Amino acid sequence: MKQPSPRTPAESSDFNRRDFIKGSSAATLMALAGATQLVAPAVRGEDKPAEPTIVPLKVGVIGCGVWGRDILNTLARFPKAEVAAVCDTYPAMVKRAKEAAPKAEAFSDYTKILENKEIPAVVIATPTHQHKEIVLAALKAGKQVYCEAPLAHTLEDAKAIAAAAKGAPFQYFQPGLGFRSDPQRKFLFDFVKAGAAGRIVKARAQSNKKQPWRRTSPNPDREKELNWRLDAAVSAGLLGELSVHQIDNLTWLLNGRPTAVTGFSSLVHWTDGREIPDTVEAVFEFATGARAYTEATLANSFDSEYEMLYGTDAAVMQRGNQAWMFKEVDAPMLGWEVYARKDMFYKEMGIALVMGASKLPPKTEKDGEAPNPFVGTPLYFGLEAFVYNANVVNNAVKDFIESFGADDKKAMAEALQAAVGNNKPAATWRDGFEATVLALKANEAALKKARLEIPAALFEV
Repeated sequence: MKQPSPRTPAESSDFNRRDFIKGSSAATLMALAGATQLVAPAVRGEDKPAEPTIVPLKVGVIGCGVWGRDILNTLARFPKAEVAAVCDTYPAMVKRAKEAAPKAEAFSDYTKILENKEIPAVVIATPTHQHKEIVLAALKAGKQVYCEAPLAHTLEDAKAIAAAAKGAPFQYFQPGLGFRSDPQRKFLFDFVKAGAAGRIVKARAQSNKKQPWRRTSPNPDREKELNWRLDAAVSAGLLGELSVHQIDNLTWLLNGRPTAVTGFSSLVHWTDGREIPDTVEAVFEFATGARAYTEATLANSFDSEYEMLYGTDAAVMQRGNQAWMFKEVDAPMLGWEVYARKDMFYKEMGIALVMGASKLPPKTEKDGEAPNPFVGTPLYFGLEAFVYNANVVNNAVKDFIESFGADDKKAMAEALQAAVGNNKPAATWRDGFEATVLALKANEAALKKARLEIPAALFEV
């Protein structure tokens, strides 16, 4: 059986497709323009619900390249997680992974992890085109599964993964769409859904990074393997491999499925023999008349990554884990914005959207900025949810079977439903599937430079 090749090795110029807003302060960027920040309220310790006492979840990580090692370093922050095994086909990657998880067993064959009954959960961080084989095998082995996004590089593979996850109701499956677990974005979704921005007319997301996306190796075969993202046969391109997170975020906020997408693409800078464009745009159409614009480039880094929603009463900007609202002059008063902090953005006043922002947040002595209660990355929140939720599901099913056997599926489903009632917010298999479908259709439209319908049948599983 052919084993998956590893994620790419670290380089100083590495372009991480899930690396959102690292480095400069978003609040500093916003202060150049005039905005009120929207921040979700931090939950006080005495208000947090008591979490059940659970033993650490043993996890196997499959794929130990740059992103796989970020996952390992993040898992190390959770007392409820224990990395019991790591797997990669490239020995150097395994060696680096062991530095982050010194107690983990190391394998070059992922099936060895799946055979281990003591490891109930796996995180899959291999190249996208290798997800299907591993996910299906992991679910068949009874594992709780976290699979990076996009789920697959083809619609057929994505549907196969979704069908397998749907067909495993007593196992936990979570796509790597960390925005779905981010408390700030959950707050923003509720804020927009409540109508505070009025009727949404359009949305926009961008990701600008001047990065080559090319890796080097003295071994030609190894170099080809490392540069799978530049191979049109297996890569979902910038819109699939990078923008899938923003596409999911925008459609989540717009609360609907697009009906069509028009794409554009060009190779304007990295003319090194690659097969995918370095600059892409996609315009999604919704039945409501709203449109969502997504663009990404590897040729320029100005203005980095962010998302915008434009409503009839206000526009909302999301940068990393911070957000601001820009009200229209004829918008009704909400009351709380009088007390919220305000920042200037290029002659526009932005109101900080902060959960529970009923009064002006305090300034820090260091730089005069208001502290944000959520300093974790989308990866942090996503893995936190996976560790917690997978453990709840694993223990609930295990306890039921030990007490009553596995024959009464209806009773087991009811017991599981009761157990997961307080699970942490996270993307579902359907969220992952629909985001993958949209990202792949956007990539197809961009390559064809055409408008493509997105029929509802594509989302059926």
